[in-house]
Amino acid sequence: MSFTRGGEAAPPQDAPVQAALVALWRAGRVLVVFDRYRRSWELPGGGIEEGETPRRAAARELMEESGQQPEGPLRFVGYARFVLAPDQRVEYLALYTGSCTVTRAFEPGEEIAAVRWWDLREPLPGRVQPLDAYLAALTREE
Repeated sequence: MSFTRGGEAAPPQDAPVQAALVALWRAGRVLVVFDRYRRSWELPGGGIEEGETPRRAAARELMEESGQQPEGPLRFVGYARFVLAPDQRVEYLALYTGSCTVTRAFEPGEEIAAVRWWDLREPLPGRVQPLDAYLAALTREE
């Protein structure tokens, strides 16, 4: 995996941008969701639907998975490049960040079982996706 900051208006041309993730911060903690299928904590996000921009996909996935909304527009951070096995296919995901002070009620769904506000250090019950922890750290509010 490699990460390139900035350049939302000029997405990579060597492979598709297939997904978007959001690091939403509140009081020094980032929002993570527990995915029932992967059985791990990760940043909210997912696939980009046909005709949808990465930014719109990020906002939609954040709301669908967690019920949360940022205060103000999401800020683009950069593109993460992946080489996927077994066929060595290259894909990108777009990373966005934002913040909020007001939290909304969470309703567990078919895909997401729980949400947490995580400081990137404390242990969480279960597994944390290492890539998501790395990407969250790239957006950490100081």
